[in-house]
Amino acid sequence: MRSHYCGEVNERLVGKTITLCGWVHRARNLGGMIFLDLRDREGIVQVVVHPEQKEIFKLAQTIRNEYVLCVTGKVNARPGDMINTKMKTGTIEVEAAEIKILNTAEPPPFVLDNYVPVSEDVRLKYRYIDLRRPEVFYRIQFRSKLVRAMHNFLDDHGFLEIETPHLTRATPEGARDYLVPSRVQPGHFYALPQSPQLFKQLLMMGGVDRYYQLAKCFRDEDLRADRQPEFTQLDIEMSFIKEEDVMQLMETMMQRLFKDLLEVTLPAFPRMTYAEAMQKYGSDKPDLRISLELVDVADLLKTVEFKVFSSVANDPAGRIAALRVPKGATFSRKNIDDYETLVKKFGAKGLAWMKVNDLNDVQSPIKKFLSDEIVHAILRRVGAQKEDIIFFVADNYRVTSESLGALRVHVGEKDASAWKPLWVTDFPMFEKVDGHWHSLHHPFTAPQDMNNLAHGLSHAYDMVLNGSELGGGSIRIDNIETQQAVFNLLNISEKEAREKFGFLLEALKYGCPPHGGIAFGLDRIAMMMAGASSIRDVIAFPKTATASCLLTNAPSTVSDEQLKELHVQVNTKE
Repeated sequence: MRSHYCGEVNERLVGKTITLCGWVHRARNLGGMIFLDLRDREGIVQVVVHPEQKEIFKLAQTIRNEYVLCVTGKVNARPGDMINTKMKTGTIEVEAAEIKILNTAEPPPFVLDNYVPVSEDVRLKYRYIDLRRPEVFYRIQFRSKLVRAMHNFLDDHGFLEIETPHLTRATPEGARDYLVPSRVQPGHFYALPQSPQLFKQLLMMGGVDRYYQLAKCFRDEDLRADRQPEFTQLDIEMSFIKEEDVMQLMETMMQRLFKDLLEVTLPAFPRMTYAEAMQKYGSDKPDLRISLELVDVADLLKTVEFKVFSSVANDPAGRIAALRVPKGATFSRKNIDDYETLVKKFGAKGLAWMKVNDLNDVQSPIKKFLSDEIVHAILRRVGAQKEDIIFFVADNYRVTSESLGALRVHVGEKDASAWKPLWVTDFPMFEKVDGHWHSLHHPFTAPQDMNNLAHGLSHAYDMVLNGSELGGGSIRIDNIETQQAVFNLLNISEKEAREKFGFLLEALKYGCPPHGGIAFGLDRIAMMMAGASSIRDVIAFPKTATASCLLTNAPSTVSDEQLKELHVQVNTKE
């Protein structure tokens, strides 16, 4: 039907007759002539209709925004004073010789110009119209290019693309599973996968050696602003490798993607241990664009009369850290109150502060509890300068680190054009929550030291970019004894392990290769590279923050007949 896309028309086609199809982005009747900006997925081109062509001109007068047209005409160069440098096709125009209205359109629920703000709920309800906006479609198009580049890289490095099942059994984190009732096995349920983790390990046991897939994953999580109940991850696994092998190859892949798609040269990825990241930045995904660092000062405060400090300073599980913000002495009391509200969200009981008007003139509510010697020791420790402010949190190690880490991101200046990647390594195997051990990553991660399993480190690694985790991976457990020891520590009984993971434990008996891998959040990578502010911007049909689809009104109720056939009863009592 068409010979060219609108956005592909250029000076090389001047004098030629072409046929275009698309939507009317904007119709302008200037009396003497009619201009139609015709839009398709590749861009916009200006079509001009002259009054001398009476039938076409009369037809063009009836055309409105979002009509679907087929236009045949000659490509002309625009006069110098009519060139639009803001348009990709701004040096040419198409003189219409024939126009067919393929479909009319009612006025859309919102204007498609990118400078007109539209509420997200309206955009998602009419997502098919929202996708027509050039800036929205660019992100979807970019995602497609990103996926193709990932495929090409992994194919070139000997990986096989293999699909794993979507209907599987519930995981240990069963409360987060989406369940699917089985019609043919009453009372039994499938679970949609939160990850293909066990299947990709089984593929390594099957000798596949190098596997990947763009895997759909499903997680019924508590509501968060930038999470989706279904998401896509680039899932990768390799055999006969060590963690450095995985990191080097994935680093190369990411550098290739940025170079090919954005013409950006990513620097080498520094390695940073989890312990160092938490100590310096209060986060396991530090944003290195921000130069601010947390500084420990507990040793300076063990003997002070201020119990809030001294009690924590003498507690082996406590931490007192300081954050120096250059020129922060200008912060108002309201600013400081807002920052205190922020750190309290992370469990901190309060936020102490010290304004450095001069190195010999310190203003602080806690100054009366501190000797001049201790104050100057703190100033020296943090490298304070005139007009700085120093914030303090005293609590257990995690609360202090995470609360000041969040404040660091909130108040720190960052270079918005910079890309600062790194690997975070040597994560703890487990963390204790309410007296029970939990895997920091997942229970199939290999430990570094079997003699110190509970308090030891793991062979796990996360790729981080500008304060966001792009992907996480590990070397996996490859023998049944270690796997059973991990289950025991997690209080998973032998019976429960056999019930939930019997197929994995059985497979480990038959010659398992050393293996490991990583999973990347495709939506997050696409969001960052495309310059979007939310992962919803790079997903064609996303859900809202309440896991609802405003387009189709899902989730919805189903008929009693369907429920009966599935042997499911619904309790509708509030």
